[in-house]
Amino acid sequence: MKSLGMRHVALNVSDPERSKSFYCKVLHMEVEWEPDADNIYLSTGGQDNVALHKGTPGPGSLDHIGFFVRSHAEVDEWYEEVKAAGVKILREVKTHRDGARSFYLADPDGIVIQILAHPPVIAASQR
Repeated sequence: MKSLGMRHVALNVSDPERSKSFYCKVLHMEVEWEPDADNIYLSTGGQDNVALHKGTPGPGSLDHIGFFVRSHAEVDEWYEEVKAAGVKILREVKTHRDGARSFYLADPDGIVIQILAHPPVIAASQR
């Protein structure tokens, strides 16, 4: 038996509206559901789910979250768009030893986000 993959993450954020604006404008997500002012659920075309919960962001066991893209060229395009938007870049674009290509940025609460083209995921999406 296999799962459909890790497609949900719940984040404690200091200002759900500010975070909603960031994830929608910078990462092109859409609002899926807003049950109240303290909870917002976002998605990328129904493929995933990011829950924004009003809370106290801070250090914990979360290192970063990742958003997959379809190619190395798209990583570079995203990098230019994010940089032009004035978003804090934490690590520049790099091709990794496993053939993946990525860069890291920070959301308004300092949550680390990786934009990533990973060859096995690219191949699976083309099937």
